[in-house]
Amino acid sequence: MAGSTELKEGNDQSGKGAPRRGRRRDNWRHYTVIVVGLAVVYGAAATLGAYVRSGKADAVVAPADATGPAGKTKLALPVKPTVPVTLTVYEDLGNPASRAFAQRYADTFTQLLASGQVQIDYRLVTQSDKQYGGSGAKAAAAAAACAQDQGRFTQFVDQVWQHQSDLAHDGLGNRKLLFALAKKAGKINEGTFRSCVETGERQGWVAASQAEFAAAALGDDAPVVTVNEVPVPGAGTSLTPKKLRALVQKEAQRVADQKVSERSATATTVASGPST
Repeated sequence: MAGSTELKEGNDQSGKGAPRRGRRRDNWRHYTVIVVGLAVVYGAAATLGAYVRSGKADAVVAPADATGPAGKTKLALPVKPTVPVTLTVYEDLGNPASRAFAQRYADTFTQLLASGQVQIDYRLVTQSDKQYGGSGAKAAAAAAACAQDQGRFTQFVDQVWQHQSDLAHDGLGNRKLLFALAKKAGKINEGTFRSCVETGERQGWVAASQAEFAAAALGDDAPVVTVNEVPVPGAGTSLTPKKLRALVQKEAQRVADQKVSERSATATTVASGPST
């Protein structure tokens, strides 16, 4: 009897243990489903994020306040409202010649803007990427466009000129450097700027600007300058600040004379009355 009792008790214990093991297996299956589900969700999110970044890098999205002819992509970044003379400066942020030009003409541009006669449109091109290899010029131009969204284009570009890297190492393609330059430029929201750069939000716009520059056959390299869309010879060589000021003043006078002539013709037409 004692043996029967012990056997019965042993059977009872086994009976109680079996459900516990079953519950443990059920719990592990439950946890496994959760882990697999989370992996699928995060994997899908990563894929979607990569797709979104890819789409933004290819899209042509102009930065804030960009200008351009009606019906065309707005590729110019003005620093002053429309006035009689538009000075367009094509510059390559990865090109030492563009840097030298910008630094040499900084005071001249300030004087021209102060005169109230000139609007300066900056066009960003990326010829140096082809010349030196890499994508530093494109990365810097896209970052400059992101800075333009916050009204800090010139401040950011000034920092690029001051810290222009060795092109052999494609330094401007380093995002950490671009973020550091934005911080030095000041008054740029870091989170907004970082998101714009990391998603490639302005890369399509930069590519469109370079493509139009190449199609216009304005030259093989930057800097290039036009005054009311007329190319100025020797922007990076024979042109001087004095010559540029004289060209701008001459064009401003021509525009002013033309407007006087147009007003005079209109007044004459009104005074003579309708033709019979």
